[in-house]
Amino acid sequence: MSDQFRALQGFRDVLPEEQPYWHYIEAVAQEVTELFGYRRIETPLLEETSLFRRTSGEGTDVVDKEMYSFDDRADKEGRRQNLSLRPEGTAGVVRAYLENGMARLPQPVKLYYMNAAMFRRDRPQAGRYREHHQFGCEVLGENDPALDAEMIALLYQFYTRLGLKQIHVYINSIGDRESRPQYIEKLREYYRPLLETCCEDCQVRFDKNPLRLLDCKEPQDQAKIANAPKTIEHLSEAARQHFDAVQRYLQAYEVPFRINPLLVRGLDYYTHTVFEFTSEFESKLALNGGGRYDGLAEILGGPHTPGIGFGAGIERIILEMKRQGIEPPAAQKPEVFVVYFDRVEELKTTAIQITARLRKAGLRTEMSYGDRSRKAQMRQANASQAAYTVLIIADELANGLVTIKDMRAEGDDIESKQVQVSLSDLEAYFQPHEHATV
Repeated sequence: MSDQFRALQGFRDVLPEEQPYWHYIEAVAQEVTELFGYRRIETPLLEETSLFRRTSGEGTDVVDKEMYSFDDRADKEGRRQNLSLRPEGTAGVVRAYLENGMARLPQPVKLYYMNAAMFRRDRPQAGRYREHHQFGCEVLGENDPALDAEMIALLYQFYTRLGLKQIHVYINSIGDRESRPQYIEKLREYYRPLLETCCEDCQVRFDKNPLRLLDCKEPQDQAKIANAPKTIEHLSEAARQHFDAVQRYLQAYEVPFRINPLLVRGLDYYTHTVFEFTSEFESKLALNGGGRYDGLAEILGGPHTPGIGFGAGIERIILEMKRQGIEPPAAQKPEVFVVYFDRVEELKTTAIQITARLRKAGLRTEMSYGDRSRKAQMRQANASQAAYTVLIIADELANGLVTIKDMRAEGDDIESKQVQVSLSDLEAYFQPHEHATV
């Protein structure tokens, strides 16, 4: 039908058959983060637009092109707030840290978020949607390079526990507040005579966000990037010591890594370590990026608070799992399926009562609906792949009995598959023990 509603472009339904991937990723993420001492946080989907304008900055694609923003209704005084669906997770977590007095807690504060929806009006493509979901970690309140290494090690353990192969870790240092301005000036000196041949975006970046010149994807600018000054060649002594320590601690974690001197984060609050994980299984796919942001809390009006974090897209991870042929554990099947062999209300009511009892006892139980025939109900029971079927038959029920059929038993011997059980003993029958046949 031409007037049928469809999901918006860049938005999608997560159907039941894909849920095992989501459950598996969440279970592994929770297991690994708890091993490393991280605690879960959830921040609102909506924030004041100014939060992201301050943190991401004017001149960035996120702020200028990609945010979903709107004016809220006016309050009693006629004032309106401009709100945005969150495009990324870090700003909200840092805002929550400051607002809720988490600086008074023992430092560092180690947090993670899971399946957090993010919204960017980006061009949809494989593994990238306008609504996507992230697993992310943020550590606030400490600038120890051991935390940089710990976070990278956490991510590496997460990906390897998922079963992903050929995961590559790239790291770089973009310097500190002492060395960063000097490097940016050298970068501008290098690009100034080349600017006319750069893409339009890079001509804007030159003034507003020069580090992002090194992140350009346009073919015409790749040779310029390759020959540009490298950040790690212009580090202060303190920044050099920090980066050396990160590498040393990564070796202690036995995390293989490579230095990519062109890896950057273009926002002013980023300092020191930046990192990126890619899968290079058959072809290269970026999985996530992260970095240290020691100046972000100050931008939000808080005290100097060192921080480091990352965000990893769940949809991108699922895409890579499928590409590598990794199947998550299958969703649990019902343990018991209840059928009734005469289409009378008394038997259907008994079927509902038995189903309710077994569920209350902790057994995954399904039943037939819609007053189907005996044959159709047994087809349902077989299709469910339940271990047992409870058969409710009128003359047996009159004597307080039901039949339990073991759907796993092999062979044609009916007695090896079926047993009559008293209604009062039904829950006890399914307790772990060897079932005796009658």
